[in-house]
Amino acid sequence: MVFRPRDLASRMAERRRPHDGYLRETFTLPRDAARARARDFLNRYPKEAYMSAVESWRELPGGDIEFTMRRLASAD
Repeated sequence: MVFRPRDLASRMAERRRPHDGYLRETFTLPRDAARARARDFLNRYPKEAYMSAVESWRELPGGDIEFTMRRLASAD
């Protein structure tokens, strides 16, 4: 069986995606817009019902903030 670099990249990408039942959204916004977006996300999907959280964030060289929000798929 011949493996191509694309096959390896696909397998590595699958490993990075956690299969834990959470939905994740990643945003890249200026600092003030990032705060507002995170606040809106947490208001729309409250932590008590969806276990919502800012999973990770970082400041990019241009000053923008890249962050990932996570929440459960449903609150049943």
